This record gives sequence, C-alpha cells and structure tokens, in this order.
Amino acid sequence: MSEIDRYLPFGLTSDSLLVLLLGVAAFLVVVAIWFGLIERDPMHSRARRVAERRDQLKRELLTPESRQRRRKESMTFMRRVVSTLQLMQNQQVSKLRDRLAQAGYRSQDAVIIFLFFKAVTPFAFGLLSFLAFYVLRLGDFEPTINLLFVCGACLLGFIAPDLTVSNNTTKRQQRLAKSLPDGLDLLVICAESGLSLDAGLERVSREISNASPELAEELQLTSVELGFLPERRQALLNLNRRTNLSAIRGVVNTLVQTEKYGTPLSQSLRVLANEFRDQRLLRAEEKAARLPATLTVPMIVFILPVLFIVLVGPAIISVMDNMIS
Repeated sequence: MSEIDRYLPFGLTSDSLLVLLLGVAAFLVVVAIWFGLIERDPMHSRARRVAERRDQLKRELLTPESRQRRRKESMTFMRRVVSTLQLMQNQQVSKLRDRLAQAGYRSQDAVIIFLFFKAVTPFAFGLLSFLAFYVLRLGDFEPTINLLFVCGACLLGFIAPDLTVSNNTTKRQQRLAKSLPDGLDLLVICAESGLSLDAGLERVSREISNASPELAEELQLTSVELGFLPERRQALLNLNRRTNLSAIRGVVNTLVQTEKYGTPLSQSLRVLANEFRDQRLLRAEEKAARLPATLTVPMIVFILPVLFIVLVGPAIISVMDNMIS
C-alpha cells in the first residue's frame, strides 16, 4: 500500500481512483454528445419565458404591495452558498442580471447560479488539478511547474463563467443583428396593413420564430411589456437593455420618436431596414475580401506539399530507378 492509498476512503487505491475518474469523464462525454445531438425546440422555452414575464408584470401591476410581503422560500444549496459568502451586492445584481439577459439567461435564479459557479469553479478546478498532479502524478514535472498548473487551473476556473457568458452574448448578438433586417421588413408590412405596434410585434414574433428564435423572443417580450407597463417608452428601453446592440438601439430610438412625435412608423422602419441590409451586405463582402488572405496559410501548409509530391514524386522515383540500374 502506497502513502496515497492510506488517505483514500472506502478502501480505494490510487489505481481504482484513476479508473473511477476516467469512467466519470467518459460518462460526461457521452452525456455531452447526447445532448448535442438532441434536436431542441426553441418555441417551448421561448413561450415559457414569455409566459413568466407576462405573469410577473401582472403581479407587479395588480398587487404592488406584494413586493413588501415576499414569501420566505426554501433556500437551496446554491442560495445558501451565495448568501453565506455575501455575493449578492445590490449595486451589482441589476447589472449582472442585464448581462445574463443579454446572453439569453432570463430565469429568476440565473444570477444565483452564476455567482455560485463563480465562487465554486476556482476551487473545483484547483482541486482537480491538485489530484491530477500531486495525487495521481500525471506527468513528471517539477514541483514548481505543478504549482503553476494548479494556480493556472484556479485562474481558469475563476474566469470560465465570465468567458462563457461573454461568448454566448457575442453569438446571440450576431444572430440578432443577422435577422433584424428581415424582422423590420415584416414589421413594415404589418404597419402598412394598419396593425398597431403591439399587434405588429406579436405578429412578427410568430412569423419569424423558426428563422430566428432570439429575435422572436425579444419582440414578443416587448409586445407583452407594451401592453402591461404604464409607460410604453420603458418597454422599448427594456428591449435595448436586454440586447445591448447598436442596431436595435437605433430601432428603439426610432420607435420612441414615433411614439412621441407621431411620425409615420412604416417609413422610418423601411429606412432602417434598408440601412441594416446594406450593412449586412458590406459585412459579407468584407468577409469575402478577407478570404484569399485567410486561405493562404492553409494552402501553403496542406495543399502545396501534396501538389509537390504528386508532380515531383514520379520524377524522383524514375531518377532513383535509373541510378540503381
């Protein structure tokens, strides 16, 4: 029995612990591949979030005093950890909630889950790296290098939640910007047909739900808030806050001015749609112009060696045969 086996519980040895960790890792890989291959239905989650937002607005408008008489909910493990560490700072919770909403996380517990992983992930990564380099001794490194690996794992665990949220936010904003011109075209058709802004947003959200679930969700939430909030301008500003996108900010400003001054809605939206479509075309042309420079390195590394082998190989073989004979 080695020195490490004495500290392991349930009669485990270092070899059995390694096999157990590899089994757990294989199981997680299979689960990740399974969930990646499952076809998700975005309509169900979008409808659930819209219904939750509608119910929340109803409660706030019909029973405003209920906010002072909140029910004591049973604290989950994550809530207990966050409350014990005092991570819920009032001046940061609203900003963090907006940031998570921009990434698509709109549940009531999104802030608690994020803060929990923000606090626990560094310790989890550090513990796993400590077990890997000091207990299981994966890799024959010096103690200083092992310590650097452990510190790097802790740092990676600290920034991993922020990187995940930032990555999801960037991808979501790109999908919104890509589908916004088509949504504005549909909204122009609805405005010209005589529909109000609320009904137009509701209709566009239904029509564009399959092509762009993100934009459909934002438009439907805005339509719900326009019907429940006392100030229509606040509903449009909430759309800007949830997306933090320059194109949608221009749409919001146009809609606010239309609501304030009574300017024609269809004409303003048509101008914006043409402008955003031109911007999308310019971005596509820019990517196409960068394509030759991007393909230069792969062509040199992967294509030219094969081409030289095909062209020069037979000549080299014939020369070698002549020299041998």
